[in-house]
Amino acid sequence: MQSYPAPALALVEEMAAAAAKDPARAVSFQGAPGANSHRAALEALPDCLPLPCFSFEDALDAVKEGRAGQAIIPIENSQHGRVADIHFLLPESGLSIIGEHFLEIHASLMALGDGPFSAAYSHPQALGQSRFYLRERGIVPMSYADTAGAAAYVAELGDPTVAAIAPKIAAELYGLKLIAENVEDAHDNTTRFVILSKTPLDPATIPGPAMTTFVFEVRNIPAALYKALGGFATNGVNMTKLESYQRGASFAATEFYADIVGAPGERPVDLAFEELGFFAKRVRMLGTYPMERIRG
Repeated sequence: MQSYPAPALALVEEMAAAAAKDPARAVSFQGAPGANSHRAALEALPDCLPLPCFSFEDALDAVKEGRAGQAIIPIENSQHGRVADIHFLLPESGLSIIGEHFLEIHASLMALGDGPFSAAYSHPQALGQSRFYLRERGIVPMSYADTAGAAAYVAELGDPTVAAIAPKIAAELYGLKLIAENVEDAHDNTTRFVILSKTPLDPATIPGPAMTTFVFEVRNIPAALYKALGGFATNGVNMTKLESYQRGASFAATEFYADIVGAPGERPVDLAFEELGFFAKRVRMLGTYPMERIRG
């Protein structure tokens, strides 16, 4: 399904029209108006024109095609881990990470009726982050493309026995009753977003601490990963994230997604990447950008 529920369509069309008049200010995001990605865009880039897109691919394509100057995409959640498919989409997009933003996630249960509810619709991440709340009340989680879209869908269904889990603002946008706030299981729940652009930042122009994100594939030799990572340890470069994922069905090669503190041009970082090059088939830089939150 590549369309929004009817209650969201008018808002989507209005926002898309505004973005079309000034694409340089447009920031594409996945989801319906009122989604957490919409909130993140307004927090990270207050003067932007948010551009809703149905899928992550659509949001990235909007930047590649010039309909938006930037995109903001969730990459990981403190409670539920990485966002599915992002590790494949980012390297293939050809875009560069130019910023990050941490958004506190507070979910609300909303519906047309007062309950009890047989099911709740939301994005799989939001359902996973609220699983204890739902389980205690016997509410069946139902997956939907995004949180705010789920709220619009519940409004469109007209069924008072189903609910949505979405940001509080979605209840206002789609005429739903706010049943309960802060239904997330962990109240320090936070999602990290990255901001993407066609043009990478010059690492030399970044004031203060920087992050660098890259992907790599190690050579098929014994201890290749150990040796590849050794250069970061011996040069004192802090690697804050390392995740593996399989590309294709052969399971013959594992790729890795990594974040480090630092930027190319800094001697320890350059030495670490030089050593990585000896043991990696390929290394692809995804971007160097200002660090929004100190690690450690």
